[in-house]
Amino acid sequence: MFMGQFEHTLDPKNRLTIPSPFRPEIERESDGLVVTTGLDQCLFVYPFSEWKRLGERLSQHGTTRATNRAFVRLFFAGAHAVQPDGQGRITLPEPLRDYAGIQDRVAIIGARNKFELWQADRWQSYYEQKRPIFEKLSERIMDLEL
Repeated sequence: MFMGQFEHTLDPKNRLTIPSPFRPEIERESDGLVVTTGLDQCLFVYPFSEWKRLGERLSQHGTTRATNRAFVRLFFAGAHAVQPDGQGRITLPEPLRDYAGIQDRVAIIGARNKFELWQADRWQSYYEQKRPIFEKLSERIMDLEL
């Protein structure tokens, strides 16, 4: 499970160091990771096994509906397989960096079965905007006491 918030900087070769708390989960994945366009102008990073499960779930929805076809096409077209190097870094492809506006500082956000990559200032703005409604969101989403 991926959780926590970290900030790292892209190096001159557009490599991003994966936070050390995420590495044990990733090291169990011999097939590496998949980086794809996410929502709210961030990138989603899935362990390959989770990506495969997601693909299987999406295939159950069929492609007769135009919205399903469009989502699958766009989601998978933006996907890139990446393999962490020996120092725990991944290279972010240019089209994905452009989509997310990632230039230098990257916020790395744990999101349960995946983690997200945000341009750091964009994440900060999103966080500041959504934090005040967190309690209302949790009332709608969570039906248990924390």
